[in-house]
Amino acid sequence: MLNEGRQTRGTGTAAEGPDTWTGARALDQDTPLIFEQDSPGACGVDLPDGPDVANRLGGLERKGAIGLPGLAEPEVMRHYVRLSRQNYAIDIGVYPLGSCTMKHNPRLNEKVARMPGFSDIHPLQPESTVQGALELMDRLGHWLKTLTGMPAVALSPAAGAHGELCGLMAIRAAHEARGDARKVVLVPESAHGTNPATAAMCGYAVKSIPADETGRVDLAALEAMVDEDVAAIMLTNPNTCGLFERDIIRVAEAVHGVGAYFYCDGANFNAIVGRVRPGDLGIDAMHINLHKTFSTPHGGGGPGSGPVVFSDALAPFAPIPYVIERKDGDGFHLVEHVPDSEVQPFGRMKGFHGQMGMFTRALAYMMSHGSDGLRQVAEDAVLNANYVRASLADVMSQAFDGPCMHEALFDDSFLKGTGVSTLDIAKAMIDEGFHPMTMYFPLVVHGALLIEPTETESKDGLDRFIGAMRHIVERAKSGDAEHFAGAPYYAPRRRLDETLAARKPILRFEPAMQDAAE
Repeated sequence: MLNEGRQTRGTGTAAEGPDTWTGARALDQDTPLIFEQDSPGACGVDLPDGPDVANRLGGLERKGAIGLPGLAEPEVMRHYVRLSRQNYAIDIGVYPLGSCTMKHNPRLNEKVARMPGFSDIHPLQPESTVQGALELMDRLGHWLKTLTGMPAVALSPAAGAHGELCGLMAIRAAHEARGDARKVVLVPESAHGTNPATAAMCGYAVKSIPADETGRVDLAALEAMVDEDVAAIMLTNPNTCGLFERDIIRVAEAVHGVGAYFYCDGANFNAIVGRVRPGDLGIDAMHINLHKTFSTPHGGGGPGSGPVVFSDALAPFAPIPYVIERKDGDGFHLVEHVPDSEVQPFGRMKGFHGQMGMFTRALAYMMSHGSDGLRQVAEDAVLNANYVRASLADVMSQAFDGPCMHEALFDDSFLKGTGVSTLDIAKAMIDEGFHPMTMYFPLVVHGALLIEPTETESKDGLDRFIGAMRHIVERAKSGDAEHFAGAPYYAPRRRLDETLAARKPILRFEPAMQDAAE
């Protein structure tokens, strides 16, 4: 029956304990799909019958069921609480996902974001009624410009990739304003995938810059590719290998020498905040992920925020809206329309002004840390990453020699001859109670394992993670490949076929699925 069809948790080995009739493991409660729990007629709330009104649907009345399951309120609550226990989160343990900055977010900032004066406002309110919100946006913009050494900022982009689009659109507008129709954007081969996608979306051809033996941009190759058809370079610093681009000043000089612009992907700003000002490096535009660097719950699709800072050369083309302080000192004004002037905004990125909750959390984070605290964010992030790197270097193979920045990158050469793959290591980590690190990225490293501990992890937490990794690696090298082929053993659904799930996803529940289960 259905209960028996759900018995997919394990094989009942001695290590796992016997199977249970419910599919549960004590407090780890099994739960079927909510559609499988449908009980016709059940409802979490009693609604009065609607009034008799004339039918105005013109023959478009629904003929079948709406397709939503009927459950009593307690069953709905139990279902989602049970599911929540199957989620890994930063509040459970170390979240070593590389290039994603999964760090603890102070609850103080959450409390501030929920204050009525910020959480209850509406973007269509009269400007006179939201002066506090506009002042907060102005203050946030000031500190973003101060931290980056850049003179202008656009707060409206909704996430990192949206910020990339904003930066490239400003660059395109700047070229078009001087009648310069350039066609090429240079992107390092180790870049985030959104970089070449953004360039292509803006109508540019993408040329890939190779990396040198140290994991950084090959300067000689770059200089050979730079010509007057290049509109911009999109470079991440620190890069996706967790390394600082040592030649970044020369990169900027090469790009500017042909009249092109330097776009920096600021996804890893957490590694240099308070220590390095990107504006001093010759950067013309850079997005900043508030949801990574400045305290916002990260993951699950949002909320995101990707403000973009601009150099003097691109500031006139920054999008609207933006906040200014009135010249008469009577509060703040949100500029939504720009008359003919030297300022030439390329347009706007979205209907409204940004993500107010993100702005509030970010400014609260900045003000509670202060300048010395933000500097320590970068210092501790780099310290923690190098502690992990040094503690695992004797059992795992470091992709590039020398210290790293905010994340430690290993390759899979330490697994040669073991019959164990990078994916197998990831599955074994689940049994040890950890979310796997980023696997197989960046693509320039074979079998990559990218670990970012962030600054909020204690030494005790890192030692627990390091101990687990050493145990996993030693077991892999001992010849126990069969164990890894079956991992994870304690996950709610054991080992899934992710390739099949990606290529043939089942995105909609059909009753036939339940019939097959029974």
